[in-house]
Amino acid sequence: VQLQASGGGLVQAGGSLRLSCAASGRTASTYGIGWFRQAPGKERLFVASITWRGGKTDYTDSVKGRFTISRVNAENTVYLQMNSLKHEDTAVYYCAARTIGWTSYDFWGQGTLVTVSS
Repeated sequence: VQLQASGGGLVQAGGSLRLSCAASGRTASTYGIGWFRQAPGKERLFVASITWRGGKTDYTDSVKGRFTISRVNAENTVYLQMNSLKHEDTAVYYCAARTIGWTSYDFWGQGTLVTVSS
């Protein structure tokens, strides 16, 4: 599976951005897609995920109520709508795919930088 993340940019605090993750290749074997982020000098952390077929979602506590993950299966694309952005949301955001039967994310896209000015 190949993943292409896009949609990052510079936004003021309180603003919104929508990230996209376009998947190609063997998507039929994909269990779900996750978004992760890595702030400068920090480890990469989980943000949100969605299962490919059932659409079950999960979020880290710090983004609940502000971020929404969704998918359009016909487009093989997962979106991350980010509202009420805070300076601490500044990071490189990565999307990743988890194969059916695997417990970890085994395919990763390149990152897209989100910068939130305070």
